[in-house]
Amino acid sequence: MNETHDNYRQYLEKLSLGTLNNLSLYVTEDVRFKDPFNDVRGVDEMGKIFRHMFGNLQNVKFRVHDMASEGQVCFMSWRFEGNLRGRPWAFDGASVIRFAEEGRVAEHIDHWDVGRDFYEHFPIIGTLLAFLRRRLTA
Repeated sequence: MNETHDNYRQYLEKLSLGTLNNLSLYVTEDVRFKDPFNDVRGVDEMGKIFRHMFGNLQNVKFRVHDMASEGQVCFMSWRFEGNLRGRPWAFDGASVIRFAEEGRVAEHIDHWDVGRDFYEHFPIIGTLLAFLRRRLTA
């Protein structure tokens, strides 16, 4: 296992408002961060996304289940847990992370099912999406 990649995993698993100040130690100044809601460039923009997350969720936990890396690329499968509006919220996802030659993250792209894992939890749109999912399932 690549030690630099594992250090980033450990940082993500311990991520909190208090550790956000260290983000620039792990990512490049012009890092690209992408998830189902965001596609931003820059360590400050990535930090804003995490601050927003901690401002809207409580008891955030991020645990990596599996990790594989080769060269400058790292793949992680993970579980995210937290409380959204006082209710438990958890989902699984995966990340593709590309490291710069110097060892910091140049690109971090998260993949997870935003329809099932987020929108289906809302009253009107969730009911519609759940109905469509049932209709389209083989």
